Amino acid sequence: MTFTIIGRDPQSGALGVATATGSIAVGAQVPHCRFGVGAVATQGYSTNVFFARRGLPLLGRGEAAAEVLRALVAEDAGSAFRQLAVMDRNGATAGWTGAANSDFKGHHEAADLIVAGNILQGPEVLAAMTAAYEAAAGKDLAERLLAALAAGETAGGDSRGTCSAALLVDGGNGAALNLRVDYHRTPVAALRDLYERSRDRDYRDFLRRLPDEQDPHRY
Repeated sequence: MTFTIIGRDPQSGALGVATATGSIAVGAQVPHCRFGVGAVATQGYSTNVFFARRGLPLLGRGEAAAEVLRALVAEDAGSAFRQLAVMDRNGATAGWTGAANSDFKGHHEAADLIVAGNILQGPEVLAAMTAAYEAAAGKDLAERLLAALAAGETAGGDSRGTCSAALLVDGGNGAALNLRVDYHRTPVAALRDLYERSRDRDYRDFLRRLPDEQDPHRY
């Protein structure tokens, strides 16, 4: 029911997740990332939010993506119904697609990139997302993620249609960019419009001056 991409900018270390689904409020459950730590996207027939709550602290301790994924899947009795994508702070990735998820389901791993989806029109959705992300090399990470999401939708996306979309990018300078379209007839396009509004200088300056782990006393 969901198609998702996690990406990392190897120059800045910025991490981001973009996702869309056929139900409401995908941003509340699927995307999780933290600069200098890693990213987790949790989805599937029955989304396990504990994958993020457990996974990010493990990544924060320096564990590799593959190790974190193995630990999370091993301790979950419902793992056959989950789909999980993990990226560590160095850009290494690992993915899990449980057999009980509905077709088409699958994931693709690469350095600084992982895409995953279930109840998709077909494997062409993930292929289109990967190609669009790679074709946008050199652009801002958020731009690359949005390009991938749009390509996935154009290739068929969620076979039921798409109702919500979200973008989460943490560049390690102030607050993360966290944009959500919880319900819309064209949520991927609406997310792009929301992103364009977020580029307003006053809003970006506001995000940059908020406290973060690197400067908890920033104001």
